[in-house]
Amino acid sequence: MSTSLESAAQGTSPNTASEPTRHKIGFRRKAKAYVSLTKPRVMELLLVTTLPTMILAERGWPDLLTVFATMIGGALAAGASSSFNCYIDRDIDQYMERTKNRPLVTGEVTPREALIFSWVLAVAAISILALGTNWLATAFGIAAIFFYVVIYSLILKRRTQQNIIWGGLAGAFPVLIAWSAVRGTVEWPAVVLFIVIFLWTPPHYWPLSLKYKEDYQEVDVPMLGAIATSRRVSSQVVLYTWATVIFSLLLIPMGWAGIVYTATAAVSGGWFIYEAHILYRDSQRPDFSDKKAMRVFHLSITYLTLIFVALAVDPFVGSPLMGDMVTAP
Repeated sequence: MSTSLESAAQGTSPNTASEPTRHKIGFRRKAKAYVSLTKPRVMELLLVTTLPTMILAERGWPDLLTVFATMIGGALAAGASSSFNCYIDRDIDQYMERTKNRPLVTGEVTPREALIFSWVLAVAAISILALGTNWLATAFGIAAIFFYVVIYSLILKRRTQQNIIWGGLAGAFPVLIAWSAVRGTVEWPAVVLFIVIFLWTPPHYWPLSLKYKEDYQEVDVPMLGAIATSRRVSSQVVLYTWATVIFSLLLIPMGWAGIVYTATAAVSGGWFIYEAHILYRDSQRPDFSDKKAMRVFHLSITYLTLIFVALAVDPFVGSPLMGDMVTAP
């Protein structure tokens, strides 16, 4: 472990990041800091997978109260998980370029405030899901928070290079929450979507870990990009990208994909695979740069967004590719 982390463990700090704690800050700045703890961009991406899954499960527009409860409860669960993560990682965040401006590092929010805020969000999320959906969706909400906070953040992140693989399970729970909120059970289409997000997470995050490899090396977090060559990382990106696209196409023979989803998943999936192979090719060159890795990172977000938007559109198109599905109860 770096000497900077050792000094942090002893209660000293090599920088003045906590200086703002000596002064009062305004309400707007404080509110903005609390919002930042929830990692809004991550929350947005999770919500992008939630509503389309509900529409697919209903084969149309679900009950509005169920939609609101699921979306709000899911957003709060994601926010709580992220806030807990910021609290847990506050000792290393100050040494990483990507995270050095987080509220717990700058002192805009104290550890005690962050912990209370995290618990409030978690309780609110579970309560809303319990009141507005059903016991199964609520159970998945609890599981999502537990898996991200305890299994990933506390146990796996600093111990194994497989951290982000299993951490991806937490990000896949929203589709199970969404599906069970509508249908009261879990069926194969939901399982397929769960696996798609699970497989998508490594080729989404590993390119980012290449860009910030020095950050992770500094704090001894064994992200694959920090402990492996760019060639090995990119080869794993290729494998997981292929697996992601293949699983996404399983909805077609299962009869749950219409013409919009089929075309979108095929074209965007082909694009995703192509760019992953380009990354692998470029990773073997001496002039390889993290900008090429970030291209795959940004594309992965576009890919996931496109296929889930297509899922939401299909039920309203009336595609001949869709069979007579089992209707929602």
